[in-house]
This record gives sequence, C-alpha cells and structure tokens, in this order.
Amino acid sequence: MNPASPEHRPLLGRQEYIEALDQVIGLASRTLRIFDHNLEGAGYESPARAEALKTFLAAHPANRLYLVAHDLSHLTRNCPRLLALLKYHGHAIEVRETVDAAKGIYDPFAVADELHYVHRFHYQQNRAELALDDPDGAHALVKRFDDLWLASVPSAPATTLGI
Repeated sequence: MNPASPEHRPLLGRQEYIEALDQVIGLASRTLRIFDHNLEGAGYESPARAEALKTFLAAHPANRLYLVAHDLSHLTRNCPRLLALLKYHGHAIEVRETVDAAKGIYDPFAVADELHYVHRFHYQQNRAELALDDPDGAHALVKRFDDLWLASVPSAPATTLGI
C-alpha cells in the first residue's frame, strides 16, 4: 500500500488557523505536540477545543498531549476547561513553559502523530500552513518541539482560583 501524498494548504486568516488546529487535533490518534506563544486567540478557551482534546485523551490510555508555551497565564486565567482536563487527564498531559533562552521562537505549531501539522509563521500574523500526511515536514517540527521541550521547565498551571 502506498502512503498518501502530502497535502499542503495555505491558511490566511485567524479562523482558518483555528479550524486547521481543530482538524489536526481531530486527526491525532497517539501523540499531540503543541507549541504556542501564550495560547491566546487560537481557540484553546473554547468548549469545542476542550472537547476535542478530551476525546483524543479518552480514546486510548497511551495517548499523550505535550504542550509548551512561552507564557501560560492565558491558560490559567481563561481556559478553565483545559485546566479541568489537566485535573482529570493529568497522567496523559505534560505542560511546560519555556525559559528565557527559548523566548525568541515565534512560530506556533501543532503536530499530530508525527504525520499532520499546522504551522503558523508568527504568532502576531495570520499566515499559516496546514499539512496532512507529511511525515518529513512533521518530523522537522517534532525535532523543533523536542528542542523547545529541552528549553522549558515543567509547569503545573494554577487553577483560576489560585489553589
């Protein structure tokens, strides 16, 4: 059986980017790696995003979500559903915050199963790319994610109550 040919699609607006993130999350069947500047403006506070992540985590006990961000204050203040996921699926989620040496990385991305990804070229701009069935491109982003992971520290975001 021949592997699927990679499909790349440019994304020009914020809504297209959010929809592409949802698509990549929906395609994940084992591992989901997410890097973002601060999670703001990318749909992480929405009920639908939380439900998609919950579905992914509940699909198999070995599924894992790895999240790295420069600043987790938006998660703490505005994403109670994601905080609830951390509470109930903490065994399957790792959250890290970058150290100063990595704060110069500005291009958020999400990679599903080292196969599908969405890559935003700068967190302050709307241009991005969705790639499906692209193991080579996904591998490059996984390598980048691994470097960010090493340049970050574990973080257990406080609840919105500060407890």
